[in-house]
Amino acid sequence: MTPTLFGRIQTRVFLVAVVGSLWTLLITPVLPGVDGVPYAMTFSILLVVGLAGVVWEFLYHALQQFRWEKDWPTLLSLITGVNEGVLAWFIVAAGFAPGIDDGVPLSAFLVHFITTWLVIFLYANGPMRVPFLRWRYRGGRLV
Repeated sequence: MTPTLFGRIQTRVFLVAVVGSLWTLLITPVLPGVDGVPYAMTFSILLVVGLAGVVWEFLYHALQQFRWEKDWPTLLSLITGVNEGVLAWFIVAAGFAPGIDDGVPLSAFLVHFITTWLVIFLYANGPMRVPFLRWRYRGGRLV
């Protein structure tokens, strides 16, 4: 399957909204360096990651036009989490994330972002193909 731009955007929004939210509910209470259970903070970070990821898709799409297959290899898709994490951290640290006034400990951000990224990546490359049988054949579009 070669995902289309809008298929990748739909898939990303779905994965961040559903899989990312479920994982955030589970991991927030055990994040390091955070007092209490700051769901507002972690869901704000998830929102930043989702919105920044949609913007990244346009850049990825432009870069993919130079590749023969017009798609990334799976390993490169995993590695794109690094630049998305750096951008998300700069957005959060600069104070542009809604609902975060006191800042976010770097350790909490790293644990939350890295584990969420891995859970979403693994779900997209495995179990997602079971409930969405035609997803692969529709260029990644869900609707």
